[in-house]
Amino acid sequence: MYTAASSAPPGAAISHGPAGITDLQVRNTEAPCKQPGGEPALPRRFDALPVIDIAGLAAADPAARRKVAAELRAAAAEVGFFYVRGHGVAPALEEGLLSAARAFFDQPPARKLASYIGRSTNHSGYVPEGEEVFEDGKIDRKEAYDVGLDAPEGGVAMLGPNLWPDLPGFRAPVAAYYAAMAGLARRLFRGFALALDLEEDHFEPHLTRPPSQLRLIHYPFDAHAADARGIGAHTDYEFFTILRPTAPGLEVMNGAGAWIDAPPLPDAFIINIGDMLEAWTNGTFTATSHRVRKVAAQRYSFPFFATCDYHTVVAPHPRFVSGVRPARYPPLVSGDHLYAQTVRTFAYLKARRGEAAAPAFGQAAKQVQG
Repeated sequence: MYTAASSAPPGAAISHGPAGITDLQVRNTEAPCKQPGGEPALPRRFDALPVIDIAGLAAADPAARRKVAAELRAAAAEVGFFYVRGHGVAPALEEGLLSAARAFFDQPPARKLASYIGRSTNHSGYVPEGEEVFEDGKIDRKEAYDVGLDAPEGGVAMLGPNLWPDLPGFRAPVAAYYAAMAGLARRLFRGFALALDLEEDHFEPHLTRPPSQLRLIHYPFDAHAADARGIGAHTDYEFFTILRPTAPGLEVMNGAGAWIDAPPLPDAFIINIGDMLEAWTNGTFTATSHRVRKVAAQRYSFPFFATCDYHTVVAPHPRFVSGVRPARYPPLVSGDHLYAQTVRTFAYLKARRGEAAAPAFGQAAKQVQG
């Protein structure tokens, strides 16, 4: 079922109680979705994100799966952001993750730095405030713990054994949540394939050892935040992101250039299309710009950045290329692109590798090109 959730009007009070924020009716729907093979769709003029029940993707009936896929197609092409319910992720997994995050970030700085990300071989571990420096030189007021696919054999950048802290009760719930997100990502990959009129298992050969990443992000209380802008407008590098925040702060840009609030909803994840899926579809799906607003309250955010195997070549699929619509994105290797963009942000990687190559596409490329 495709409905819409809206942000509250300016100045309205928002409840952050256990029940979360309730759904509101969509108020503005414009610009019909462009079909695969036509001109690429841009984010329409919306003031709410769609809400999609994806339970049907697990149905044995192909018609039920195709019904959900049609809703995914509309949301991914017209908005680039949406909520999903009916995902099957147990609330206990989210509770365990939040409890583990609180326990870790409540430790003294020295204890946290014992698991510093610079000590890992696969870009996992503790990320202190100031480690990440963005394109505009800004440093965000946050700390994080990054976890990837736990692959002891390693072999390429972003893949290897995770660096786990010496903290009882941390590894098990975080690893369980990572596994749940990886399973949900695989289901969404199948749904997106159907949405694009491709074989349902189209992405399966590219999902053997994907370096997808889970971030546990902690925004501490900041009395000086003054509800100002935090991380600037950007798109995500990967195929798509599965996000579960504990409080509002995320804003999404619509086709009119207006910033739309995307608050957390009860029992729902926020999904957004990333640069690589936009490129794979030659712009049929859109990676929409978004930003994070600074707020005074302490909060947590748990994004899972879903991607394909390191050596997957990302380029417009022939299904979306024609004489009137040539390929708009250069081919690149998924893992190389992801690693290059990670180097551009993290101080320890810059020190190891020097400045990374300029991004090939996405919001970062637009910023470099001026």
